[in-house]
Amino acid sequence: MALLPILRYPDPRLHKVAKPVQAVDDRIRTLVRDMAETMYDAPGVGLAATQVDVHERVVVIDVSEDSNDLRVLINPEIIWKSEETQVYEEGCLSVPGIYDEVERAARIRVRTLNQEGQTVEFDAEGLLAVCVQHELDHLMGKVFVEYLSSLKQNRIKTRLRKQEREAMKA
Repeated sequence: MALLPILRYPDPRLHKVAKPVQAVDDRIRTLVRDMAETMYDAPGVGLAATQVDVHERVVVIDVSEDSNDLRVLINPEIIWKSEETQVYEEGCLSVPGIYDEVERAARIRVRTLNQEGQTVEFDAEGLLAVCVQHELDHLMGKVFVEYLSSLKQNRIKTRLRKQEREAMKA
């Protein structure tokens, strides 16, 4: 297993649209293990392959208190969304230290492959629903800050570029 480098916003590679996984094989299972290790180490509750510069439709999520309920989503799709929405304060491993409110569907139904390549469906609400929608946005090349005003987006870009410059000096 290996820790993978996480791309940081505004890296243009975060805007690539991920391609469907053709076969759930050992390569994908290794990617899943490495992504899970990276997510737990960060620490975070979700990670899309796009964030580690792999442009395939793979996501790992664990919103449990004890980090012991890993969900693996391969070629996931939201097949139903509630009309009711909720606002959650979101953060992102690719946008470190930045948190802001985003409005999303309150409940969703997801169809995905698991790491054995079997199709599964599940319903999600609360933090899990937010996390799934957030990570699936990554697979479509969208970062959560793009839901914010352009003024906020520019401030975030400026702050992250400044942090990067300071880190390079150190």
